[in-house]
Amino acid sequence: MLPRRCLVVSLLLWAVAAPRVVAAQGLPSPASEPRPVEVELKTGDGGASVSAEDAARLGLSPDGREVKLVPPALAQDAPAPWPEGLEGTAGEVTLELLVDALGAVTEVKLVTPAGEPRLTEAALKAAPGLRFTPATLAGTAVAVRLPFVYRFEPPAAPMPRATARLTGEVRARGTRRPLADATLFLDGSAEPAGGVDAQGRFQVEVAPGKHRVEVRAPGHPPGVFEETLSPGQSLQVVYRLQPGRVNPYETVVRDERPRTEVTRITLHEQELREVPGTQGDPFRVVMLMPGVGSLASGISYPVVRGSQPAATGFYLDGVRIPMLYHLLLGPAVIHPDFIDTIDFYPGTPPVQYGRNLGGAVEGRLSRPREDRLHFTAYADLLNSGGFVEYPFESTGTSVSVAGRVSYSALLVTLGAALLSNKEAERVHANFWDYQARVEQKVGQGRVRLFALGSSDDVGAAPATEFVGNTGARVVSRFHRVDLRGTHPVAGGELEVGLTAGADSVGLTGEESVLRSSGAIEVDAVGEYGLEQTTYAARAGWKRRVGDTVEVAVGGDVEHRRAATRITGTAIPPGYDPTEGPDPVKSPSSLATFAGAYAQVTWVPVERWLFQPGVRVDNYHLSPGIDHTVAEPRLTVRHQLTDTLALKGGAGLFHQSPTVLIHLPAVDTSSLRYGLQEGLQFTVGAEWKALEGLEVSADAFYNPLSRTVELNLQDVVENRRRRGLDVPDPSASGYAYGLELMARHPLGRDWFGWVSYSFLQSKRRVWFDRYSDTDHVVETVEGTLPFAFEQAHVVNAALSYKLGNNWTVGTVVHFNTGRPESGEITTLTQRLVADEQGRQHWVRQGRDQAERLDAFFRVDLRVAKSWAMDDFTLDASLDILNVSAQQEVFAYDYGFDMQGQPERKPASLPIILPMLGVKGTY
Repeated sequence: MLPRRCLVVSLLLWAVAAPRVVAAQGLPSPASEPRPVEVELKTGDGGASVSAEDAARLGLSPDGREVKLVPPALAQDAPAPWPEGLEGTAGEVTLELLVDALGAVTEVKLVTPAGEPRLTEAALKAAPGLRFTPATLAGTAVAVRLPFVYRFEPPAAPMPRATARLTGEVRARGTRRPLADATLFLDGSAEPAGGVDAQGRFQVEVAPGKHRVEVRAPGHPPGVFEETLSPGQSLQVVYRLQPGRVNPYETVVRDERPRTEVTRITLHEQELREVPGTQGDPFRVVMLMPGVGSLASGISYPVVRGSQPAATGFYLDGVRIPMLYHLLLGPAVIHPDFIDTIDFYPGTPPVQYGRNLGGAVEGRLSRPREDRLHFTAYADLLNSGGFVEYPFESTGTSVSVAGRVSYSALLVTLGAALLSNKEAERVHANFWDYQARVEQKVGQGRVRLFALGSSDDVGAAPATEFVGNTGARVVSRFHRVDLRGTHPVAGGELEVGLTAGADSVGLTGEESVLRSSGAIEVDAVGEYGLEQTTYAARAGWKRRVGDTVEVAVGGDVEHRRAATRITGTAIPPGYDPTEGPDPVKSPSSLATFAGAYAQVTWVPVERWLFQPGVRVDNYHLSPGIDHTVAEPRLTVRHQLTDTLALKGGAGLFHQSPTVLIHLPAVDTSSLRYGLQEGLQFTVGAEWKALEGLEVSADAFYNPLSRTVELNLQDVVENRRRRGLDVPDPSASGYAYGLELMARHPLGRDWFGWVSYSFLQSKRRVWFDRYSDTDHVVETVEGTLPFAFEQAHVVNAALSYKLGNNWTVGTVVHFNTGRPESGEITTLTQRLVADEQGRQHWVRQGRDQAERLDAFFRVDLRVAKSWAMDDFTLDASLDILNVSAQQEVFAYDYGFDMQGQPERKPASLPIILPMLGVKGTY
């Protein structure tokens, strides 16, 4: 006898545990006897589901979508024995079972009897003993009706006493993944000889001799294996099936968080690692999102909605990261295998993200895999690295370690060689990073210790042809150690964490000196550095109250201690000894940041969601500088139809004064200039136009009542003036724009998106006007384009899996140029003639600044994968700017050999070809 479970055809949802559903159906009140409500299922390639209308009627789909049914699975068999003394041929009995919400069979109906009545009787007697895992609908256990077939076969003749046993495992070749849905067939038989368990293990009794074993599993070509067994032998084997696709673009079903924010773009899996031009780095994909501009092609710091790059916060599971990318052009400071998803909030981020005037980018660490050892190693032209993860099953502990190191930065050296052969041997750029995680199960919760660090070293060494040649190098490093724990508390989930960190940036001067041996070598002659240590604590608690309300509260505190390190002959940049003692020599600062937040997610009626919240922050700089601010925020979402959602949000935001990038000491000492303040308003819509196609549109307006956006020179000069006659560095302004995105997530062998951003960012500032002799004639106030404004940005990304495990992808990027305002580029100049008729260039006022040329580039990625016995091998060629386009970053104003004026663009074809190999075990 072989029982077989068939396809679910209908669903019976009992209203015993849901009086609200009973009332919605006009059934008896909760105090009276509840009646069952039976609805039909839709079936398709994706399985069985309840229509959106039935799901809404039963109160199981507040977002108005159809609900997938997770069907029951046979958990305990109840074999029907062959009636004793019966002789005859095989037969079948088809039954209809009612499986309740606990998985028990509560009703058995005969659908098709067998020809022999005794077989029908045996099936009806055995069926009540069957046990199933409960079927679930929207997370709720439900009762289902399903057909069940008992197939009877006459008892086989007894096997000879001398038998053999074949045991082993069935795995996917390359990934070692157990194939729990595999089936074994012996010697060409159409009937299966056996199946495998959830770990891919099997055991089959066979007669001694030679056997042909065929193994079949969905998504894998059948595998055929020849085995010879002697009497009494127990042979253990491992059968590996070649996957139809290595690393396919599969639509992964995830426990997605409910959409509560106005705009959040979440990227998964290959969307993070196989985008052309990103060299496989997840965080670089953010540069291709809507609402994002750039400093220059290849530089990975996003300019979000026209703000300064430092206005956007980068987080790793809630821990803020000071420097996200190596050498600005390089990969992020964390290994890709540690990243599970990335959430990008271009505007109005949730209240847990504080002290940011712009958006937020958060990388979420992957959960440790607890099945076996995992190992990854890779190498490319720029760096090499590895990732190791191992679970200790006996103690519930998982350990993960990763790191990488660059070797001589060949691309940087080659780029320098293109500019000047003499400089090529002097330029160097190196980096390294590390990450380590230990995670331990503790009761119902977890404790995790995570450490990471990064170092960048870039500069030009002095030539050694002559004594006295000088050079300099900049070394930037940071380290973070984070300890956190999660545990259920008071009906909710509590998370607490402690973080310690150290940051440093140092400028080291080098000089070629003569050794006693007569050789000329390089020595460090002085260093000017900034150092900072941080200590932080945070806590957050979230709980669902009833069916309509979720409450989240939390807070954090961070203490920073910054100081200056000066050795040898080092002096601060721009130091003039005639001006007396320089306060820049001691920019020490002690600062403490503390914040608390509360947020309520309220679903008062179906299809409406409100999320009010408030955040309160205190900024303290010793001695005696305090700023306390409250930031109310509100998000509203309305599911207009099953496929169309409308959304809107607003909030108040503050941040310390910002410099282009994070610098220790400068981040805290600049609090003396006060806080930046701005509002953010966003409205938009999300439309699931077709299956696998998502379209979104967002419009935003961000009035900025106060900005303090500094460059390093501003900070140094204002410190030297010691507050005497210091111009107010603050300004005001606004930004507005429109963002459109059409996206096809992972699935059907491809993914991709197209995005368009219209961005306008203005600042009201004081600026100089110049005479024909290039002297300042007046200082006026006006509203000007911000230095980082790029009016139009278009990105299109596509990646496709071809046959034979080839992958091809491309990215097309276009942006209009930034203003030539003299802030991060040259200042526009005009041609004038003096009294003798001689022409010369003079500066224009910033209100007459022109724009840099528009830029267009194409990126390309080609990859090939191979599945070996126990590991996969991937080779890829990833080229940023395969089109070899040159981006203009400034203009040179001068005269040619004939004395004619010329305005020549200063540009570079930033091309990053990256050939890499990766092995995954």
